[in-house]
Amino acid sequence: MSTEPRINDRIRVPEVRLVGPSGEQVGIVPLAKALELAQEYDLDLVEVAASARPPVCKLMDYGKFKYESAMKAREARKNQAHTVIKEMKLRPKIDPHDYDTKKGHVVRFLKQGDKVKITIMFRGREQSRPELGYRLLQRLAEDVADLGFVESNPKQDGRNMIMVLGPHKKKTEAMAEAREAQAARKAEAKANPGKSQNAAESEFDDENLVDEDSVDEVETVEAPAEARADA
Repeated sequence: MSTEPRINDRIRVPEVRLVGPSGEQVGIVPLAKALELAQEYDLDLVEVAASARPPVCKLMDYGKFKYESAMKAREARKNQAHTVIKEMKLRPKIDPHDYDTKKGHVVRFLKQGDKVKITIMFRGREQSRPELGYRLLQRLAEDVADLGFVESNPKQDGRNMIMVLGPHKKKTEAMAEAREAQAARKAEAKANPGKSQNAAESEFDDENLVDEDSVDEVETVEAPAEARADA
């Protein structure tokens, strides 16, 4: 079924409750009279409340109305925040450097307003020492406490132990801040054209540097393309 409202001669009722171009209430009038007024104003007669008795119709420029509605819907989709859960996998005996690398990814995800699922993977005899995983999860939660909170406490799931961190910052806020930062960078680049592109790329690489020894584990992150590119 079409979701388009009925307009002009597609309206098939004897009378309508008419609303003028500026939103003023004209009242209940015969359909023929409403169509006559639409032609007089060079506008369309649009049925805006078909279930009312009689149906409510408004005089408007329907083409302009459709365009503005499409633009509003597009803007709403642009600002829509999708709930995303990233995943970071660690070993209970992870070395300090790898831990710092993984923590850096968790920090970045939380700053982006995303949830992070932390999975501790136990192998062999490690399964008899679940307290190692629990302590590691507690340590990580404390290290990122300023950016996120424990949404789901550590729990055993087969050979793994899982904890979910939620961001303090809402996704919409993170998106808005990211857009502001991007605009600021563009403004700075425009104001300082002498700054080389290589220098800017170097700064970006320094912020997202990942040690090659931890690449295999970093690839387990469920992240968009840019996160995998960091690896």
